[in-house]
Amino acid sequence: MSLVPSRTPPARLMSRVDGVGHWLSPLGLRALLAWEFFEAGREKLHGDNWFADLGDKFPLPFSLLSPGVNWTLATWLELIGALALLLGLGTRYAAAALWVLTVVAIYAVHWPSDWSSLSELWQGYAITNDGFGNYKLPLIYLLMLLPLMLNGAGRFSLDHLIVSTRRAQTTTSADGTAWGVVLAAIGVTVSLLLPWAGAVLAMAGIALLTWPRRPILATS
Repeated sequence: MSLVPSRTPPARLMSRVDGVGHWLSPLGLRALLAWEFFEAGREKLHGDNWFADLGDKFPLPFSLLSPGVNWTLATWLELIGALALLLGLGTRYAAAALWVLTVVAIYAVHWPSDWSSLSELWQGYAITNDGFGNYKLPLIYLLMLLPLMLNGAGRFSLDHLIVSTRRAQTTTSADGTAWGVVLAAIGVTVSLLLPWAGAVLAMAGIALLTWPRRPILATS
């Protein structure tokens, strides 16, 4: 008699749904984001450069570059990044690059130029600009890019195919290094918009990276 309880039919069904989700859920995010960024890049490719009208609104180090260079970088990053997301190739890197691009766009274009309270800042959470900014859509893009940065492209991707062909059994240490890198990187970009929040995230990430940890011995 088996001592391991068998799973109930609902549990088995949910397990199968989870399996389908590993294939389809990231694909939906990738396809939608690829379309949106490709459209933005195509408009820049065939449109006029209006970055010069922004003056000195770009953050460092992009403020050191000319409007033409920034325009070219944004155009091709959106086009190539969109293709990478669609194919699921180098997804984490593409999502991270588009994350930075989106944060810079919020900082230079969509963030309200002057606000004195959170209630005024909240008025910028909109699609149209009524003088308080319009950061709603790019903020949604940031939240959609986050699971692709952290979890990758999913199973229906070239990334998964490449990893499957090179997979080897390894033992890794379950420490906070990955969390430290993620929090520090997100904190640096968020600090462009909300310095105090970005500083807290970055400090938490640095703390995780420097916190002494006992090595975990691999067992056969």
